[in-house]
Amino acid sequence: MRLGMVGLGRMGGNMSIRLLRRGHEVVGYARSEESRGRVARHGANAVTSLEELVSVLDRPRAVWLMVPAGDPTENTVTRLGELLEAGDIIVDGGNSLFRDSLRRAAELSKNGIMFVDAGVSGGIWGLEEGYCLMLGGEQDAVNRLEPVLSALAPEGGWARVGPSGSGHFVKMVHNGIEYGLLQSFGEGFEILNASVYDLDLSQVADLWRRGSVVRSWLLDLLAAALSKDPELARVKGYVEDSGEGRWTVLSAIDENVPAPVTALSLFARFASRQEESFSAKVIAALRREFGGHAVREEGS
Repeated sequence: MRLGMVGLGRMGGNMSIRLLRRGHEVVGYARSEESRGRVARHGANAVTSLEELVSVLDRPRAVWLMVPAGDPTENTVTRLGELLEAGDIIVDGGNSLFRDSLRRAAELSKNGIMFVDAGVSGGIWGLEEGYCLMLGGEQDAVNRLEPVLSALAPEGGWARVGPSGSGHFVKMVHNGIEYGLLQSFGEGFEILNASVYDLDLSQVADLWRRGSVVRSWLLDLLAAALSKDPELARVKGYVEDSGEGRWTVLSAIDENVPAPVTALSLFARFASRQEESFSAKVIAALRREFGGHAVREEGS
């Protein structure tokens, strides 16, 4: 199958290479000349504009986006909506808000263009291991994409989960769960690290990989990280969030679903970015005022 790929970074570039290795044709576009050159060396037809990409694809066309959520996706979908024709397909594989995907699907359908929202998980390992694909949209569109879906995913690793918006909704919750898993590993290993025992954390992580109930791919990755840097001395404890954890918490509020682990995991990421917590200063000052408790002075 011949597929257009817009966005050739860590995800889009590796997905393109995986497709090329499995006999598919890729027409790739990115603003970065370096990114275009990388996929071109693997056999892709790298182009320099959306207009050129659309012109060289066979009708009915399929164009897959792997660009950042928000304005980059909005602008790209809008422009492709102007360039494509009835019967063509746009796939958004970025981490877009599911409500935006619902809106985009409705707008594109007025011109007969089909829209598929694809939650994509797999990270940098997806090139070799495959990507888990969560798809929302019309069944006919998903059926047409089946050859590339089967090439991108491991066996059983892709599914249409429902109508428009559902793919990005499922991926959103997936990432919310990920927040909680990462936080639990972080807290557990901090407790181990702070204990009176001189523990080899790399040894413990590797031990837990073998038969314990917490064994997982994330634990495999943690064991690998600790084996390379046992004290994590080269890592700063500053944790970003992609936005999907926030959206998961907001959806839980909208649906009256208690989700304390996800919410607290999100707030822990916020706390990781503070050099100094003003709220902690307030609490320390209040304890001094009402109870005479000692406080640590700045500079001491």
